[in-house]
Amino acid sequence: MRSCLIAAGIYNLLWGALTVLRPMWLFDLASMDPPNYPFIWQCVGMIVGVYGIGYLAASSDPVRHWPIVLVGFLGKVFGPIGYVDGVVRGEVPPGFGITIPTNDLIWWVPFALMLAHAWRCHHSQSARGTERGSPDTVGSPSEAAAR
Repeated sequence: MRSCLIAAGIYNLLWGALTVLRPMWLFDLASMDPPNYPFIWQCVGMIVGVYGIGYLAASSDPVRHWPIVLVGFLGKVFGPIGYVDGVVRGEVPPGFGITIPTNDLIWWVPFALMLAHAWRCHHSQSARGTERGSPDTVGSPSEAAAR
């Protein structure tokens, strides 16, 4: 889990930085007309980069930081859904989806597995009936699950 989140973090930081510094790169790659307002696309790059920081932070304890993983997972699911909707409506050329496999699809399974693991850890902790402050709950849920 740690390695996956570090890889996702580095990938998002690089993709975000590239998009902030060269906002037309994806439009050139997809042979699309550039947007009228490139700063809006640079904002997308900034958001992707911020996700990268979140993934790097979550890598220290993916079970404890499951909400960051969940937000990333949702973005990686809803992004392609929005893309497909845009293509179906004729608002987005299919070539614009060139980065969906690397930005989104490859992360679905590992992020889903991390979320399932976090759910099991939190569920097993609550099933034991532990109370806040008891010796079993000191530290993160992943530490408690390891005991």
